Amino acid sequence: MSETQFLFAPPPRPSVAIDGEIERFPVRRIFCVGLNYAAHAREMGKDPGAEPPFFFSKPADAVVVSGTVIPYAPMTRNFHHEIELVAALGSGGANILRTRALEHVYGYAAGIDLTRRDLQKQARDEGKPWDLAKGFDQSAPIGAIHPAARIGHPNSGRIALSVNGALRQNGDLADMILDVAGVIAELSRYVALAAGDLIFTGTPEGVGPLVPGDRVEGDIAGVGEVSLGIAH
Repeated sequence: MSETQFLFAPPPRPSVAIDGEIERFPVRRIFCVGLNYAAHAREMGKDPGAEPPFFFSKPADAVVVSGTVIPYAPMTRNFHHEIELVAALGSGGANILRTRALEHVYGYAAGIDLTRRDLQKQARDEGKPWDLAKGFDQSAPIGAIHPAARIGHPNSGRIALSVNGALRQNGDLADMILDVAGVIAELSRYVALAAGDLIFTGTPEGVGPLVPGDRVEGDIAGVGEVSLGIAH
């Protein structure tokens, strides 16, 4: 059988570093959870008891290597940071039982869900999709993945983010409305998950704007760090 012929060379597969390993984690898809911390829901003007956490996605090539200096996002005047625990799946399936969900997690990383907040608000107010508020170029910085075989499955611990050394976000993983197992089980009701999927599991309160020249540093206890710079 002859090899598939493409009109032009396919783009390289997005990937993420694995702590202590030569191999890299190939990214298939990126899913994110919205309003998964009650305090963040309230700061977004939402009642955390009125609606459950929900899902949206980013393109796989939105991943950014930790430490990269990226440009200020175009078409926005309100460019926000959101520190998140990221679960990297080593296997998947549909309708995964919550009691078996963590078996599908290869490892964890610290990530940042970058958001064009003004575009998100406009889309929300007009009842339109907000893909371009979340799924734009370089909108998913992520640190190295730490295998669960080494660090376990964190369900509590500090999750924090600083901008230019000033603390902005400071929460605890235990405050998630849906924990990682719950997120995987619920998401797998809508899509068949698979190895290579990344799941950003939501952000604590304290999200806020970034400006050119900012230096952003995030860390999650027992998991790892992520950082980026915003170009002048």
